[in-house]
Amino acid sequence: MLAVRGLRIGYRAAGGQHLAVDGVDLRVAAGEITAVVGESGSGKSSTAHALVGLLPAGGVVLGGSVRLQGEELTGLGERAWREVRGRRIGLIPQDPGVSLDPVRPVGAQVAEVLRVHRLATRRQAPSQAVDLLAEAGLPDPAQCARQYPHELSGGMRQRVLIAVATAARPRLLIADEPTSALDVTVQRQLLDHLQEVVTTTGTAVLLVTHDLAVVADRAQHVVVMSQGRVVEAGPAGRVLGDPHHPYTRGLLADAPTLTARRLRQRSASRTAQDSSTSAARPAPGDLGSPAPLLSVTGLTRAFPVRGPVLSRRRTRTAVDGVGFELGRGETLGLVGESGSGKSTTARMILGLERVDSGTVLLDGVDVTTVRGATRRALHRRIQLVYQNPYASLNPRFTVEELLTEPLRNHGIGGRAEWGGEVRRLLDDVALPAGVERRKATELSGGQRQRVAIARALALRPEVLVCDEPVSALDVTVQARILELLVGLQEQRGLSYLFVSHDLAVVAQVSDRIAVMRGGRIVESGPAEELLRAPRHPYTQLLLAAVPGRSSTEDIPCS
Repeated sequence: MLAVRGLRIGYRAAGGQHLAVDGVDLRVAAGEITAVVGESGSGKSSTAHALVGLLPAGGVVLGGSVRLQGEELTGLGERAWREVRGRRIGLIPQDPGVSLDPVRPVGAQVAEVLRVHRLATRRQAPSQAVDLLAEAGLPDPAQCARQYPHELSGGMRQRVLIAVATAARPRLLIADEPTSALDVTVQRQLLDHLQEVVTTTGTAVLLVTHDLAVVADRAQHVVVMSQGRVVEAGPAGRVLGDPHHPYTRGLLADAPTLTARRLRQRSASRTAQDSSTSAARPAPGDLGSPAPLLSVTGLTRAFPVRGPVLSRRRTRTAVDGVGFELGRGETLGLVGESGSGKSTTARMILGLERVDSGTVLLDGVDVTTVRGATRRALHRRIQLVYQNPYASLNPRFTVEELLTEPLRNHGIGGRAEWGGEVRRLLDDVALPAGVERRKATELSGGQRQRVAIARALALRPEVLVCDEPVSALDVTVQARILELLVGLQEQRGLSYLFVSHDLAVVAQVSDRIAVMRGGRIVESGPAEELLRAPRHPYTQLLLAAVPGRSSTEDIPCS
């Protein structure tokens, strides 16, 4: 279906031209999935975007051949590319936050593909768009079609992108990290859907991903890229089971879903309690601690839901009576699917979302009721590490300005002290001297996330809320960031609320785990015990859906 030979891609830069892809060869057969893996900066996404004529500004194909069903695509003009994109090659991009139009309902965006390629009339397209959203696994697709991207969860937005990419039934699908930000059950549903498309229609899929467990489960062939070149390629079983190149072996060693490595030792504050109550598992939502630093009780939040014109105003309860406790120096993993309420819970704890009812006690003081200087002082003690370092850091600021902004806002120290504090923070997160003069846009994804962690530490908090802090990073960088977080916790005695959809990541760093579904905590307990012997069918389903596990048997979920 696709044959690439000697592909070379460059980017114009101030000092000349930077060679990003240097002589890549790959083939994708009809009815098969070929995976391209590698770290950030390896050239895998540039390769994928070149195949659909969508290189970013400054990018240019310098040489090589790209043939789709025998037809040469290099050198096509924009008019010709418009006939290829969507109709013959579908692209599933990584980030729905920048790929969907924020001012149009998502149903209209799916329908547009059908109309542009003359596959449906203006009258037919809306109903066919609803069918495509249902096919992509969206609940209540008719309702979702009327909603705007910001009204959907990240996983739901990604499913919209899949509906857009598959609308015209292209013969080749290029999926650029299509499930990197999704929980394991939604990930499995989407990958099952893609697998079904491949099996039933003979569509070829080029899967760009850093998740080697997904590759092990789904791909027939693997291409490993490093520094713009292919360093290893072959059948998936051979490459993953008997890797020849040291770089491939390093990727496999860092993959969290393929290793049982545990970074976090049991919290001392929990050891005695767990041993004394080992015969009795805690009830859902009860993570009792003798002296909790953070105590959440009965937390509830509902949001209005867009409905048909003239219909009665409706609400959706996103968080429904959530309660848990977090001890000093402890890590609590909060796990659940997109839309489970875990991020809304985190935002309420941080004061970034209104609380309808319930309490959030930080050292005995309810942060939801205090105001003014008292509230400001409390919020110095609890800080957030965002999911996406590309969106959470001001691109106009230097690293020094990013790290000193919290100090300026809270009136801590002065210019004479800030320089030393910046150097200490950069040292804490293992960034070299000189980085403080650079802007966030000049840093890699891993470096940006280290800056984000340093910024969160600037006010010397006691609690860090880590909201999917490594989901946007490749496996090697992800492993280093997790090691960094665990090391900082041991040095500073920090408490972490670690919000994630990735059970394999949570298992490495958590003392205890709470599982959320439908706005409620359905199961909680010590990490090792919960992962070894989950009681609730939903927890069992999450574990069964983790890619790379030997068992893929479906577990019924009540």
